[in-house]
Amino acid sequence: MSESPTDLLQRVFGYPAFRGPQQAIVETLTAGHDALVLMPTGGGKSLCYQVPALLRDGVGIIVSPLIALMQDQVEALRQLGVRAAFLNSSLDAATAQQVEQDLLRGELDLLYVAPERLLTPRFLSLLDRSRIALFAIDEAHCVSAWGHDFRREYLELTLLHERWPDVPRIALTATADPPTQREIAERLNLTEAQRFVSSFDRPNIRYTVVQKDNARRQLRDFLQKHRGEAGIVYCLSRKRVDQTAEFLAEQGFNALPYHAGLAADVRAHHQRRFLREDGIVMVATIAFGMGIDKPDVRFVAHIDLPKSLEGYYQETGRAGRDGEAAEAWLCYGLGDMVLLKQMIEQSEAGEERKRLERRKLDQLLGYCESTQCRRQVLLAGFGETYPHECGNCDNCLSPAETWEATEAAQKALSCVYRTGQRFGAAHVIDVLRGSESEKVQQCGHQHLTTYGIGKDLDAATWRSVFRQLVATGVLEVDAEGFGSLRLTEASRAVLRGERRLQLRKDSRTTREKDRGPRTGVSVAPDDLPRFQALRDLRAQLAREQNVPAYVIFHDSTLRNIAEQQPVTLDELAQVGGIGGTKLARYGQQVLDALRATG
Repeated sequence: MSESPTDLLQRVFGYPAFRGPQQAIVETLTAGHDALVLMPTGGGKSLCYQVPALLRDGVGIIVSPLIALMQDQVEALRQLGVRAAFLNSSLDAATAQQVEQDLLRGELDLLYVAPERLLTPRFLSLLDRSRIALFAIDEAHCVSAWGHDFRREYLELTLLHERWPDVPRIALTATADPPTQREIAERLNLTEAQRFVSSFDRPNIRYTVVQKDNARRQLRDFLQKHRGEAGIVYCLSRKRVDQTAEFLAEQGFNALPYHAGLAADVRAHHQRRFLREDGIVMVATIAFGMGIDKPDVRFVAHIDLPKSLEGYYQETGRAGRDGEAAEAWLCYGLGDMVLLKQMIEQSEAGEERKRLERRKLDQLLGYCESTQCRRQVLLAGFGETYPHECGNCDNCLSPAETWEATEAAQKALSCVYRTGQRFGAAHVIDVLRGSESEKVQQCGHQHLTTYGIGKDLDAATWRSVFRQLVATGVLEVDAEGFGSLRLTEASRAVLRGERRLQLRKDSRTTREKDRGPRTGVSVAPDDLPRFQALRDLRAQLAREQNVPAYVIFHDSTLRNIAEQQPVTLDELAQVGGIGGTKLARYGQQVLDALRATG
């Protein structure tokens, strides 16, 4: 090996040093050993296999289930002068054949392939006739049969080791709790692999959870401070996606819908716009986002409750991949909890699967209702202890108040019991507050002893009480009974006064003032003209080559150039993120753009 990993990193990728465990992982693979890597999104997983693939003889084979990610990574690598290609269903026959010929001639450094393609006899035969540097199995959590992104083909990837025992393998994921980590190692036959587990913390993301009042209005108010920025809004249903995208467009946001019900060409067009234009807000079901390599997503908002803490972590992780400040905003209410619990019970899954999904939902509810630092609760779900309060979540910035709610809980539980455990929270609240609604009158509930005993609290507070009683297991949702509430074994101790309850006070959210468009990265005022000139140049180059702008340069690289104001190519080469190929290809244009700003 004539070149060191650090020298190659500088020459090709333009970075002076590795981050965290990257160098140890690179050295492990380069030496021919297996590795299992758990690293958060934005932590630099790709370099962990790209660098050793370039250092070792042969081609690095990267197994990825994500067509969009393959295309983005290949385009980015080609910008760096790396001979990269992909094989998947998006290619026509002639192009696929050309890639196969390049592989056989040894003219590729890295080849991305979908697991379905890799497992075909034809492709395995091609690999038999090729020199392989390493195998990288990306999104390795897809091997988990209990996970949210299970791909059956991943179970067959053990054949890589069986067929090519001397070729090192690396499995990588950004989303795996301890049970899933064990499952990855076992199912991929990597129990002997060296394991590298980084902190799952994403310190640049601010986590906020708000209680649902008027979700669309709350979302609009949240997005006011993100006008002109790229972001993702997740909804539970296709109908909700369409309605929300239409609403945001009416409010002046550049919003597009994305879900499986749209025609394939429409989905592809919307995804392409999101990747290649600035300031697009994608409103989507969770069908969108896995493997999206867009670094400048400034926010991820959920206006419905996700299904698990693991899914929530992965979805929010699509924000701030560039390390710049980003936000994860979640808006949820009792209705979300009822709906998800019904979906679990009414699914055709076996009892073991339902039990697991209940546990995962309860874990997420615990996160939402906690008054503790969000990061501490979130990372605990991945087996990680966060030693102090983060100072970058709603509970740290505005600590939640609690109140002695035992008496209110007793009233709520009594009213659920007196109304026959056959109604949802809305009707029970009407009874508690002495409503004269038609339904109350029809049921004769104005004659109950609990009628009107809760007039001292407003409806929003009662909704908060019921939401928290369900989240803590003091009440449960009867999925077979149209979402009606029922007492649980835990109700008894509360009713008897043997268990006291402290509930969190829901903050009344106030609208934040629209601060207008932002660049998405923190740029000093004096540097803004240079930064904007560089963004304009980047946009022009991206249009000419029909690639996403961030494939040319990240925003953070442009900011560094604007700050350092290089005047020669040698000075520009010292800026992080500018390797030799990009320096030769774009260096003079960058210097000219800087010079034109004076």
